[in-house]
Amino acid sequence: MNMKSQNFRKSAELFGAICGGLLISLPAIPQVLAQESIPKINPCPRIFYEEPHNNQVVVPQGCPPNALTERLAAQGLLPVPATPSQEQIRLGVGGGEAAEPDVRLPRLAPGDQTQQPSPGAVSTGQPQLQPRQTPSATIALANGMVNVRLVNNTATNVTFQVIGDTAPRSLQGKSDVTLQNLKAPVTVTFEREDGGQLIVTPQGSSEPGSLEVTFKEATNATQGRSAMRIERSGSVFLN
Repeated sequence: MNMKSQNFRKSAELFGAICGGLLISLPAIPQVLAQESIPKINPCPRIFYEEPHNNQVVVPQGCPPNALTERLAAQGLLPVPATPSQEQIRLGVGGGEAAEPDVRLPRLAPGDQTQQPSPGAVSTGQPQLQPRQTPSATIALANGMVNVRLVNNTATNVTFQVIGDTAPRSLQGKSDVTLQNLKAPVTVTFEREDGGQLIVTPQGSSEPGSLEVTFKEATNATQGRSAMRIERSGSVFLN
């Protein structure tokens, strides 16, 4: 009788050990499956090459250039696009399968037209504008910072972007906006949404670190300008 009790007890202990091992391993299985199911983010999503982003957003370093990136690089406002990395090629450069990046626009306070660049914005290398001409204006910076007031005197919207700091934004005709605390050197691009040309007039202020830029319709392509560069010296160049 004692022999049967001992055998039964040993069988029960063995069964309990097997069940306990299964219970311990079960939670790890969903975790492994979850890790395998998380897709990697495509660094060069297809949205960068579709309108309107194709002509409004500069693609990240390492991605094939879209229309805006090629145009700015040809003007000397951006470095020559780099060859895509093996990781980007493996994920499918320009593909749309993976999650697309979250492009956030700077927030404006209610009733205020003053725009602050995002404090956590990461600048992936300031585009270099080659100053081959005489500066269009010269200002005194305030601790290396500048406030830029954009005044749109045209009858159409103007799209502008602070390269490395903000996403493209639209400025309505007959309105203005102030970009605060931009750190020099800085490049600002702009274009009319109707495809026309812009006459761009920068003018310094008596207040240190302030620049006013006025947009007007241009009558021919030779008058048109699409980018402005503010150097650390305070020199302002147009291109």
